[in-house]
Amino acid sequence: MSIRRLYESTYIVNAVLEDAEIDSIVDRLVEFIGEHGAQILEMNKWGRRRLAYPIKKKYNGYYVYLVFEAPAEAIPQLERFYDLDENIMRHLTVQLDPKLREFRKVRAEAQAARAAQMAEAAKGEQFDVAS
Repeated sequence: MSIRRLYESTYIVNAVLEDAEIDSIVDRLVEFIGEHGAQILEMNKWGRRRLAYPIKKKYNGYYVYLVFEAPAEAIPQLERFYDLDENIMRHLTVQLDPKLREFRKVRAEAQAARAAQMAEAAKGEQFDVAS
């Protein structure tokens, strides 16, 4: 039995493609990961962004971020999938420490609570000014 580890992967799809084509690439990748014994825990489509430098004479890319749990044997196959798909311009997959993931979750919750508190304070100030 192989040990399942936590990984995060970010990849950039050619932004020239139509939204339906990008979605089909993302769906194919999700299906591929599932077929190789991985379980996706989080997926964020960051959307079209300007690249810091041109890649293959392209200046924009569609970013996708994945967090998944998989056996170590699945990662080389995933990397090969990335390399063989001509519409994936760049990719990076790293092992994610569970403590780091928990820290990110706690930090996001704290930021959301702080934003809600600031919004509530701003709302209270509006009523004080109107009085």
